[in-house]
Amino acid sequence: MDFLMQATGKQGNFMTLIVPFALMFAILYLLIIRPQRRKQKHLQEMIANVRKHDNVVTMGGVHGVVISVKEKEIIVRVDDNKDVKLKIDKSAVTSVSAPRSEKEED
Repeated sequence: MDFLMQATGKQGNFMTLIVPFALMFAILYLLIIRPQRRKQKHLQEMIANVRKHDNVVTMGGVHGVVISVKEKEIIVRVDDNKDVKLKIDKSAVTSVSAPRSEKEED
């Protein structure tokens, strides 16, 4: 890089090299890293507050109703007619919503 400066006859200042990189990092942080951290924090809070009868969706797209909550796993009922239940790690949950009341379903 030094030979380019000598060839053009200009001497670069250290700050002129650092400022663009600092600006790029600041933009990267504000546009990508910070929103991702917020999203991850929100997801962790949502998973920590999962309760019985909540509706959940997993990474694999399985929709169900929470029957039981343990420390690291939940039991989800996926079919009411056949009483199909699945044991799922809490880390596989991507969405949690409150149960709908019977009035909302009508």
